[in-house]
Order: sequence, then structure tokens, then C-alpha cells
Amino acid sequence: MRRQYLGIALLIASAFTGTLAFRLATPAVAFYTRDILKASMAYLSIISASFILARSFSALFSGLLLEKRKSLVYLGALAMVGNALAVNLYPFTSSWLHVMGIKLMNGFLNGLAWPIAQFVIAVSSPKEIRSRVTALYFIFGNFAGLLGNYTYALTQGFGLKGQMYFASFFFFLTALCMLISYWLLYEKIVPKKEKEGKEDKAPINPKKILMLSALISLLSAFTFGEITYIYVAETLNLDKGTAATLIGLIGFIATLLAYIPSRFADLGNERKVIITISVLAGISPLLAAVKNPITVSLGILMAIFAAQTFRPISRSILASARRASAAIGGINAVRNLSTTTGQLVFGFAYSLGEVVILGIVLKAALLIFAPASLLLFGIAIKINDKK
Repeated sequence: MRRQYLGIALLIASAFTGTLAFRLATPAVAFYTRDILKASMAYLSIISASFILARSFSALFSGLLLEKRKSLVYLGALAMVGNALAVNLYPFTSSWLHVMGIKLMNGFLNGLAWPIAQFVIAVSSPKEIRSRVTALYFIFGNFAGLLGNYTYALTQGFGLKGQMYFASFFFFLTALCMLISYWLLYEKIVPKKEKEGKEDKAPINPKKILMLSALISLLSAFTFGEITYIYVAETLNLDKGTAATLIGLIGFIATLLAYIPSRFADLGNERKVIITISVLAGISPLLAAVKNPITVSLGILMAIFAAQTFRPISRSILASARRASAAIGGINAVRNLSTTTGQLVFGFAYSLGEVVILGIVLKAALLIFAPASLLLFGIAIKINDKK
């Protein structure tokens, strides 16, 4: 039992150190690409999309690999070592295309590492507290998101090269935590079950889970990646450090709140929780479109809360499936593809500027997500059908 809990604790720690490294690097690379390399928002959206597209491909690949050979779980730790080396290439770039190439590499490596970690922590946790343990994993990751953004603000004087050294160190530490954790939890890892009993049936149709994942990820895409920092800084007229700190703080608050629904999910109220977060996800881009510090902050808060609540609960539901590793890898792939689509749409629509309705200034780039919001509301209503 001690071995199990130590392994789980190390995986939660890896979420912290890995996200800290990622969130330190993301704004540093974003502002470097925008200000030094003079990349447009469209190019920045392509960079973000390339990262997520590569991550979606390797996420599905990682789940299928685990079904073939359980020992490949250690590939996740090796991928983090690759991240630690790759981030040191950013200071040597002279074009947004170079940045995109490194982002593709980072995306592929992250797509291998994180779905494996999510799968292991879900299947190795006691079923009666699985949603809460998985939520803690994401909470620690998002606390690191706040700290990573704050660290970026504090280390601007070190330049991009110095900041990447910091990120590299924490990626190496993440790899070490993962390596030890997988060794401790190895006997608990069951990528594919021989038979599917009653306890393995998901309380919600997996197809609906995938559709919800696609839409929630699409609608919350504006809160992830390089484009988020630029949008907040330029819309609210904030400096780089303040924008990064604000985004990190909002993300941390949203993820702390996301632990509360996980408690209800563990008690068998998954449907009510998912309906609630679907409504919030649908409203979020429309609220963030209003050019006002309060509405932009609330819109981002609701989007991150919905996404961070859905992630642990959906993984907890799918962990009891017969092909758990493939299912979790698949939902990561769907999420990444939808996020890619959302970021591309948002980035290319950014130049549409603003519209004024009844004296309210709105960002057109977020208003175009309204049809997807309506579709999400419709699917959420169908969740009430238990058949």
C-alpha cells in the first residue's frame, strides 16, 4: 500500500514539475516569437496548432503501444528527457518556422508522456476516490501553471536562453519522478483487461464523452497556448509579465474549484457534473468576447474550469473500460485535435477585429464559436437520457 501511494504521489509531483517547465517556456517563446521574430497572430496560432496536432497523434499512439507491451510505460519518462533537451533550441531560432519545428517535437514528446501518466494514475488509484486523485493530479499541474507564469515574469531579465535552462531542469526532474513512479506502480498497470464486467461499463456512453471532449476542447482552445497570452495582453492593454501572471492565477483558481465536482462524480453524480460544465464551456467564449477585464477574466475562468473538471472525470470514467490505455489515449487525441482546430480558427479570425452591439465592444474572433456552443448545449441535454 505504501508503495502504491508513493508512486501516486510521485506522479502528482511530476504533474507539478512538468507543468512548471511548460508554463515557464510557453509565454517566453510566445513573446519572443511575437516581439523578436515579428510573427503575426495567424503564425502564432499555427505554432500552437502544430504543437497540439503533434501531441494528438502521439497521444493515440502511446495508448496503443501500452497494449502491446506494458514495459513501454517507461517511454513517457524518456519523452520528458527529450523535452528537457529540445527547449534549449529555442534561443537559436531566427524564424517562426524554426519555432514551429521545435514545437512539433515538443508536442510529439508531450503526447507520449502525459497520456501515459494520466492512464497510470487513473488505473492505480482506488476506484472509490479515483476522480479526486485524478483531480489532484491536475490541480498540482495547474498550481505549477501559476508558478510557471509567475516565474516567467520574474526571470525576464535572464533572457530566453536563461529561461530555457530553468525549464530544462524541471523537465529532467519530471522524467525522474515518472521513472520512479512507474517502477513502483508497475504491478498496478493493466493496459487491457481480458473481460469486461458490469463494473467496467461507463456510466455515460463513451461516444458522448468523446463528442463532449471535442466540443469542450474546441470552445476552451482560446485559453491555451501562445495566443492566449497575446489576446489578454493586447485586449486588456497589459504588459507581458502581468498578462502571464493573470492567466496563471485564473488557471489556478479554476483548477482548485474543479476539485469540488470530482467529489460529486465519485459519489455517482457524473451526469449532473458533466451537464453543468458543458453549459459553462458553451458560455465561456461568448463572455470572454466582451472587451472588459471582468468579462474576459470570467470567460477564461469558466473555460478553464470546464476543461479541467472534464479531464479528470472523463479519465476516471474511461479507466474502468476494457481497453483503458487506448481509451485514454484516444480522448487525449480528440482533445488535442479539437484544441488545434479552435486555436487555428481563433488565430485566423483575430484580424476580424471588434464589433459593437448595443454599445458593448465584442471581439469577433470569439463570437464565431457561438454555433459550437449551441451544439454543446444540445448534446448536454441528451446526457439526461440514460439509455
